Amino acid sequence: MTDQPSPQAFAGVREWVFDLDNTLYPHRTNLFSQIDVRMTAYVQALLGLDRDAARLLQKELYRDYGTTLNGLMELHGIDPDDFLRKVHDIDYSWVAPDPRLGAAIRALPGRKFIFTNGDRGHAERTATRLGILDDFDDIFDIVAAELKPKPARETYDRFVALHAVAGPDAVMFEDLARNLVVPKLLGMKTVLVVPNNFEPTFSEIWERDPGQTDQVDYVTDDLASFLEQVAPTARA
Repeated sequence: MTDQPSPQAFAGVREWVFDLDNTLYPHRTNLFSQIDVRMTAYVQALLGLDRDAARLLQKELYRDYGTTLNGLMELHGIDPDDFLRKVHDIDYSWVAPDPRLGAAIRALPGRKFIFTNGDRGHAERTATRLGILDDFDDIFDIVAAELKPKPARETYDRFVALHAVAGPDAVMFEDLARNLVVPKLLGMKTVLVVPNNFEPTFSEIWERDPGQTDQVDYVTDDLASFLEQVAPTARA
């Protein structure tokens, strides 16, 4: 694992796959905190729990099932469309346009994809705010994944079958190391995107995946800068 790409490491890459939340926009934007609050409220209303109990259950579902949605579907048979609509009813003005990131993405050769455990509408609204929506070839969302979230192997298999993205000509960018395990097995390069000036106490231990760093080829706390470094090499 290294922070800097070697001069020729990305020379053959033509498939660029990006997670959305806390990857394409920085963790400090804190957009997901709005979704988090709405997920807690959803659990609270669904099960008649107080806020603290609902939040604890929400986090347990995320840990055990990959997403709160997946856990609620498995245990309580909820309507996923209702859940996705309610939890993504948020204020997207928190996301600042990022012209530098847009220029860096446009400079990359080949195809670019957003691969998210959120839904397409959330991805489109977020990418529109960033000013990068038109730079992507497609968005693979939780609906396209048949509601099976990363890091489930079957979800990556669906993505690969749809877009033929795998092997050494592909790279995936993620903020969770666990979601890079399967891409690494598929032969892709893997890049972990961490918050600026990352401190290991910023989140719960299971969100940091400390035991899975072997799946990570590179680490960066500045996605635009990283892409600027590899784009000239990738075009060579």
